[in-house]
Amino acid sequence: MSVTLRFCGAARTVTGSCYLIETASGRLLIDCGLFQGQKTLKELNYGAFPFRPSDIHAVLLTHAHIDHSGMLPKLVREGFDGSIFATRGTVDLCSWMLPDAGNIQEAEVANLNRRNVARGRAEVTPIYTEADAIETLRSFRPVDYESWIDVMPGVRARYWNAGHLLGSASIEIEFADAAASGRPLRLLASGDIGPDAKLLQPDPKAPAGFDYVISESTYGDRVRPATTPKQRRERLAAEVREAASARGPLLIPAFAVERTQELLVDLVALMERGQVPPAPIFLDSPLAIHATEVFRKHAASLDDEIDINRIFASHHLRFTETVNESKAIAKLTGFHVIVAASGMCEAGRIRHHLKRWLWNERATVLLVGYQAHGTLGRFLQEGAKAVRIHGEEIRVAARIRMIDEYSGHADGAEVARWIAARRPIERGLFLVHGEEEAIAGLADRVAERIIPAAKIYQPVLDDVYELSAAQPRLLDGERRHRLAPEAVTHLDWHNDMSRLILDINDQVRAAADDRARGIIIRRLRRALANAD
Repeated sequence: MSVTLRFCGAARTVTGSCYLIETASGRLLIDCGLFQGQKTLKELNYGAFPFRPSDIHAVLLTHAHIDHSGMLPKLVREGFDGSIFATRGTVDLCSWMLPDAGNIQEAEVANLNRRNVARGRAEVTPIYTEADAIETLRSFRPVDYESWIDVMPGVRARYWNAGHLLGSASIEIEFADAAASGRPLRLLASGDIGPDAKLLQPDPKAPAGFDYVISESTYGDRVRPATTPKQRRERLAAEVREAASARGPLLIPAFAVERTQELLVDLVALMERGQVPPAPIFLDSPLAIHATEVFRKHAASLDDEIDINRIFASHHLRFTETVNESKAIAKLTGFHVIVAASGMCEAGRIRHHLKRWLWNERATVLLVGYQAHGTLGRFLQEGAKAVRIHGEEIRVAARIRMIDEYSGHADGAEVARWIAARRPIERGLFLVHGEEEAIAGLADRVAERIIPAAKIYQPVLDDVYELSAAQPRLLDGERRHRLAPEAVTHLDWHNDMSRLILDINDQVRAAADDRARGIIIRRLRRALANAD
């Protein structure tokens, strides 16, 4: 049986996870995620899939995060009628996350269309709606960890806890009659791998002995200092105390699922023990509130040393589900804590809070997760002096801080150990779900010491490999590539345009008088007139 693998997403980027596997008996997807970050990538969400959805037999979903699950409603709407296999934790989380994603897209498109009408531009439609997402939930089929399931003729799969998120999994897949030896061809897709000693989650598990491994590389070029739960809380406490001393709000952009719940556990514990000043903690995310209830439901499968129910019932916590409740927070002054999605500041209520506070030097923004290339969170992390939110320029005077102890991803050393434990890897290791530097860093870390360099592959978006031969073979066909590799790995013209506008405003403001400002503007006009 011939087996081919196409990297439809998460190749040289951390978003849009999607891998198409084709055999003689049918096609299946591992994940079907939303692209995030720069507009060139996000525009792929609106275009056609690089395959016909009606041809897909099944989807194997590693976990609920939107960059892995977020395109499933579009897949179903455009003709997919197969099964979506996922763990019970993932099914429960997706039942909230996917409708929420559809609702956000409808709201954002409505706002965009109001601006488009005013500017004389064509209206756009959302990638999918909340109703599309709800319909998609009918396709989910729950699976148990470490139990084989039949996916399609000649293909079976088994899920292993990846330690990244409630319900997260690495997926082991066997293809019958696909190897010259007559034994099954074996492939393991890592999904996202959790770090050692992660709060709430167990350490990752998976078997050994594969023909191919597809491994994430999010932090492949980074090694964190060793930490303990006590040290993590102490680091958070220091940031909270510093924010409180500034007498302004502490804004925490957090991923609604897992990261938020981990932060709430530690924030409540710190306040209860008197290690930080007491203050209201606003969980300002309907999705995070619902996800917290899912965590309560699955409390037995989480860390049994943490009383989830007691902590989430703390008097320090305020759950603001409605829009009016969220707006009321803006009336507060002094020290308070706001935890709101999204974690990369790309959507959701956190953008409203940032717009309200970024200009104020009393405010603190604490980034607690990975900030993808081209996102607002990444620009803040890199020290931007001004950003654009909802079409407006906002000067950045707030303190921008970052801690990495709450990351849901293993670092380079941890991923390397995870890869080593999967040996022997007979034919190839594919490094994905990372930016160029991260993938290159992980490749350097594992080459020769763990696996021969000749067996390490760094695919670009839409690369197709034949897996049935003794070693993977890259199939020709430039027409398959929706974007040039540099369009994925570099900031696009939208980002350059935003930065140019901010730079122009800086120059004009810094000019000595109106005459100097007029000179700058005339030079810009001449440059535009002379442009080809």
